[in-house]
Amino acid sequence: MIERLDEEQWERLARIRLDALRTDPDAFGSSIAREEGFGERQWRMRLRSSAWFVARDDAGDDVGLVCAIQEPGADDAERHVVSLWVRPQARRGGVAQRLLDAVAGLALQEGAERLTLWQIAGNDAAARACLGAGFAPTGATMPLPRDPARTEQRWSRPLGAAR
Repeated sequence: MIERLDEEQWERLARIRLDALRTDPDAFGSSIAREEGFGERQWRMRLRSSAWFVARDDAGDDVGLVCAIQEPGADDAERHVVSLWVRPQARRGGVAQRLLDAVAGLALQEGAERLTLWQIAGNDAAARACLGAGFAPTGATMPLPRDPARTEQRWSRPLGAAR
């Protein structure tokens, strides 16, 4: 089950986001040290300013997370995916695709025509998930901001077309 979090669920967002940063610290542009210092105000602000979705398994446990944002300066027809993460035990079961489909549904409702994301080069599991969700590499790359020795690749998914 995929659900969008509201501001009152800030503690749930904090819990799963910190789990993601602890479990896969190299997968994100942020760090556990930075986000452990966030208080209620910062978590609530995140939920007010962007759309956060959580995936639950059949037992009711949170197993995945994704966020959609309108990047500053980006085309109004574009929404950007950040913070995609699935717990290791839930990977390869379609959770990432369902999370990305939830973001795509919201983006379509908002009139967007495409989703974009940056994916760290060499993360083959993430690349497979992106391909499975209808994304394709654009050819654009940039150094990873917190580790310029690594690179990120920009991916894009058109919306409204069949995958």
